[in-house]
Amino acid sequence: MWQCPKCGREFNNEKQRHSCGEKPKTIDEYISVQREEVQHILHKIRDVIHAAIPEAEERISWSMPTFWKKKNIIHFAASKNHVGLYPGPEAIEHFADRLKEYKYSKGAIQFPYSKPIPYELIAEIAKWCYEPKIIIENTDFSVKMPSK
Repeated sequence: MWQCPKCGREFNNEKQRHSCGEKPKTIDEYISVQREEVQHILHKIRDVIHAAIPEAEERISWSMPTFWKKKNIIHFAASKNHVGLYPGPEAIEHFADRLKEYKYSKGAIQFPYSKPIPYELIAEIAKWCYEPKIIIENTDFSVKMPSK
């Protein structure tokens, strides 16, 4: 077990990256506690999403940088070997053909630091997540002719 000399928390991995004390309250605070070599990537992702959906408010939700407008629109987060983008399952389904070279699951995409980050794709996903969707369930669109 390794114990952080700053906060006293114990971890299985030596020198485990973590946030000492309080959780970050802003995206700036979140980025500032990440590894220096990935901070520029996180700043760029933030800038790209902000440019794509400037009306959205920035906040921390689920301990991740989040863009919000009456609901969570999209999240991102730093991991050891990748940055995670969390647009939700509908976006994953919509963009699945463009995500084939990345690891993804029901609501998350992993962009490895070892490959170029697809900033344009991230912007497109953010815009798509923000746009209102028309959802029609259990609707019968057949036309019934009056009987004679």
